[in-house]
Amino acid sequence: MTESPAPPHAGDAEALREHALAALLTARRRTALLTDSVDDHELTAQHSPLMSPLVWDLAHIGNQEELWLLRGVAGREAMRPEIDGLYDAFEHPRATRPTLPLLAPDEARSYASEVRGRALDVLESAPLGDGPALVRAGFAFGMIAQHEQQHDETMLITHQLRTGPAALTAPEPPRAADDALALPAEVLVPGGPFTMGTSAEPWALDNERPAHRRDVPGFVIDTAPVTCGAYRAFIEDGGYDEQRWWAPEGWAMVREHELRAPLFWHRDAGQWLRRRFGVTEPVPDDEPVVHVSWYEADAYARWAGRRLPTEAEWEKAARHDPVSGRSRRYPWGDEDPTPERANLGQRHLRPAPAGAYPAGRAPCGAGQLIGDVWEWTASDFLPYPGFTPFPYREYSEVFFGPEHKVLRGGSFAVDAVACRGTFRNWDLPVRRQIFSGFRTARDL
Repeated sequence: MTESPAPPHAGDAEALREHALAALLTARRRTALLTDSVDDHELTAQHSPLMSPLVWDLAHIGNQEELWLLRGVAGREAMRPEIDGLYDAFEHPRATRPTLPLLAPDEARSYASEVRGRALDVLESAPLGDGPALVRAGFAFGMIAQHEQQHDETMLITHQLRTGPAALTAPEPPRAADDALALPAEVLVPGGPFTMGTSAEPWALDNERPAHRRDVPGFVIDTAPVTCGAYRAFIEDGGYDEQRWWAPEGWAMVREHELRAPLFWHRDAGQWLRRRFGVTEPVPDDEPVVHVSWYEADAYARWAGRRLPTEAEWEKAARHDPVSGRSRRYPWGDEDPTPERANLGQRHLRPAPAGAYPAGRAPCGAGQLIGDVWEWTASDFLPYPGFTPFPYREYSEVFFGPEHKVLRGGSFAVDAVACRGTFRNWDLPVRRQIFSGFRTARDL
């Protein structure tokens, strides 16, 4: 019972350098797309108190890159020490950030660009072999690429929350596979131990570590995420009117906010419509439902006579290969994601229909475990046995506890550098603006 070895480039300093460079450049292209597609007024506006102004995210990306790559790796003096506090995510909650003396859009772009130029110089000469933990296997550069992509996802959420005409476009995702209708609704995952987490993935973050044995009883899990059509049946059966399906806090949320459907849905002339990046369209029945809270996912599962999978169940379904006994890097194997395997990287501005991406299916037969929608699990966000905070405790440790629920698998808004079979996301169970969906499970 083991996990897959590190990817081939992990032991080659020059290959690591090329890999890190590609990840940084990919992230910056996406950041530019998200910030150049709207005018300065929209960059500085707060489109929701749940989110920062886009210009804050832009300068924060540059500030974190300066902190970790220029100061942390290269030991250089601070470029703009006076702005560190402005862009400290723990010092200022999102709702108050528009009141701060933030860098103007042109200043933020110039700052982030200057930092990036210097960071690439650092990358050219940094030791990426077996040196200090911060640079070993290029970790600091991978961490910064992941950080930028995570903020790109956050900025994409802001784009979804903004009003007005569409600012972003993307091609439609692929249709469901030819065999989608013949797929079983659920698949069996046999009981037994497997390796959860990782000690081999070079850019894995602290909460994914270390690899450890987890014994999971047999269970059954949905082949695909719950679709809009299936969720609509819950709505039309009075799901939002029946207290018995809801956790007490969820029922209080439903009553307080008069919830009737997922965020961005509304009913017009007898038809369910949704707003998606500035476009109003009919809700597609075959697409995974998105923008639901943990409480909504949990209520649906109860209504359906099922439950949400635990985090360990989700990871076993996604990674465990019963033939080899090994835990894979991804459901399909150890190779990095490709457009044929998963809906990632904002290539499409929506989930693909349930049953798409047959090349991305796991050994158990479940599909779309990577990409499309973040999947709520039943589990609280807790440390693994042997957890060690790195490189700073505020990344994960301060969030551990029952207040946050774990989401797995990424979404169409997540880049491949920040998505793998071990990646753990977490959020408050009330959150709906995120690109979250779910699948259900049941005991044998």
